[in-house]
Amino acid sequence: MLLLLPVVLAALLAGCGSGNSGAAGVPTQTGKADAGVHGVRSPSDARGGTLRLVTGEIDSLDPQRSYVPGVWNLMRLYARTLVTYSAEPGHTDTLVPDLATDLGTSPDGGRTWSFTLRDGVRFETGRPITSRDVKYGIERSFASDVIVGGPTYVLDLLDNPDDPYAGPYQDESDGRLGLASVATPDDKTIVFTLTTPTPDFPFVMALPSSSPVPVENDTGGAYGADPVSSGPYMVTSADGQTGIVLSRNPQWDPATDAVRTALPDRVLVRSGLSGVARDQALLAGSADADLSGTGVQQATTSRLDDEVLAGRIDDVTTGALRLLALPTTVAPMDNPDCRAAVAAAIDRTSVQEALGGPENAVRSSLLWPRALADGPTDQDPGADLDAARSSLTACGKPDGFSTVLAVPDAPTSVAVANAVAGDLARVGIQAEVRPLDPSSYYAKDVGDPNAVTAAGYGIVLATWTADFPTSASFLVPLVDGRSIREVGNTNYARLDDAGVNGLVDVARAATEPAIAADAWRQVVHAVQKTAAYVPLAENRVQLLAGQRLRNGVVMQPYGGYDVATAGVS
Repeated sequence: MLLLLPVVLAALLAGCGSGNSGAAGVPTQTGKADAGVHGVRSPSDARGGTLRLVTGEIDSLDPQRSYVPGVWNLMRLYARTLVTYSAEPGHTDTLVPDLATDLGTSPDGGRTWSFTLRDGVRFETGRPITSRDVKYGIERSFASDVIVGGPTYVLDLLDNPDDPYAGPYQDESDGRLGLASVATPDDKTIVFTLTTPTPDFPFVMALPSSSPVPVENDTGGAYGADPVSSGPYMVTSADGQTGIVLSRNPQWDPATDAVRTALPDRVLVRSGLSGVARDQALLAGSADADLSGTGVQQATTSRLDDEVLAGRIDDVTTGALRLLALPTTVAPMDNPDCRAAVAAAIDRTSVQEALGGPENAVRSSLLWPRALADGPTDQDPGADLDAARSSLTACGKPDGFSTVLAVPDAPTSVAVANAVAGDLARVGIQAEVRPLDPSSYYAKDVGDPNAVTAAGYGIVLATWTADFPTSASFLVPLVDGRSIREVGNTNYARLDDAGVNGLVDVARAATEPAIAADAWRQVVHAVQKTAAYVPLAENRVQLLAGQRLRNGVVMQPYGGYDVATAGVS
């Protein structure tokens, strides 16, 4: 049950606004740059104290409704899943068992998956967590009229298109016992039968949207106001203006949890802060970590030349790749030679400069983020204007052509678009930069293939990141023609190439890691030959550790410090 903790919240607010420099009463964090990337920043096993976190907007505290990685990081404290990400430094992109005893087993190449729950796991109410609670949590995502905003992987993998499941809030008087593709033969066993073999399915189970929910405490769309904890902390106060308070969950048994250390007595989250305000709180000593994963702002970087502050920085490439999509349904991008002309004319150095320089972006010519292992070698090619002009001649446009470049109406994105337009103009390609409402850009503008075609967007500037760190998660939504949707489309180039689709099938069917890695590299090479996508740069951030932060481990999938193991001095 949520309780108001005015004294605690007052302390948080006073700290964030006090202007405290940290010189008095705040232990200064020591360490080396990048200490938390492959190691542990300021190791300590000290228990107690309050971990103070800052972030931007929190979309929802309901595990089935959030789609923000920073919030998913916070949910590691109160929403356990069958499997979760490791807290081991340098290996945070790998899975380990959580509520389950192992990573799941599949006897048929990923079509059927079975998990067994471990003993001794309980909700904050004291009731044991059962397989039916896990199933019910997953079923909530199917109620799209009530549970809005979270991931929908389970809908694609577990629903029957000929008899769609409408979620647990619909009248089930017809005799159906919930989602038919999920079986719970006993309290400890849960079996999933997928619509298609999916070796990456355990990563779907690591999303907070796959966490258990007790049916007796479910309040539908209001559940995020008082989510029931299965982890070491429970939400005891949540207020959009003053913050969120998490206190220890007495029902959590550390013997059942090899991931979370639960060192602090309390966790406080101040949300709704701007990037500069978050930086100021970290510098002043009134915050220990920033959940948002955006790193320090450009206005703050000038202060990082200080030797002590430089030692509190962890430099991370985020996996978020900026790219150009060249929709194959929009002339002249329906001609691969015209697309090749665009690709050859791009100068990634100018794009990098528009993104704020090497500190904020790493040039990339590959559809493959740096943190994802086994990728092809990035040649980092420069612009080749002769090749661009040759491709223009081959596509029947020797003098160039005109097109529209769609871009989110945000300063950095517009700057990148203008840099791209300048590059293209050198070979006669006139790209009209058209800024669009960023709040609807991905959902309605470039996420609707028909709208893209109707508006004549020949180039789409997008930022793409995968929900989990696997080749399939990154590539399939972008390049598999069967992933094209009329609503919420992420195959922005509307690439539907039989050769690429076939290579995707080969890669997804590979069970041997080395063979699978090579198969996914072949997918990337095949996509590159279509010139439907032009990778530009991968976002890079500098995480600033607060002065009191201990056990700072960079959680790569969430782009911030892992709150599951963080402590304070």
